[in-house]
Amino acid sequence: MIKTTKFDVLDHLKTPAEQIAYLEAAFESDDPGFIAVAIGDIARARGVVRFAKATGLSRAAIYKGFRLGGNPTIGSVNKATRALGMKLLLAPVGRPEKKPARKAVRAA
Repeated sequence: MIKTTKFDVLDHLKTPAEQIAYLEAAFESDDPGFIAVAIGDIARARGVVRFAKATGLSRAAIYKGFRLGGNPTIGSVNKATRALGMKLLLAPVGRPEKKPARKAVRAA
């Protein structure tokens, strides 16, 4: 028989580097639900009271917004990422397609 142990993500979010890597993976997933859950997991790993003080958000806002099915505001996400020493930035999704150059047509 194979013995298994229960996985707890908090066991893997002990350092700021682990927390940032987890949040980066969440943002790369393009899944808003995963992003919200990841921030909530990090809040729990740091201690919700401490995280609330660092973000300026209430504990209730953290529990409500940063969970599966939560819908945090962009302001809340910004405050959370700032508390982690990060900031939100825009980046192009991919390289834009280059349109072929049009050749000039001379009038006859």
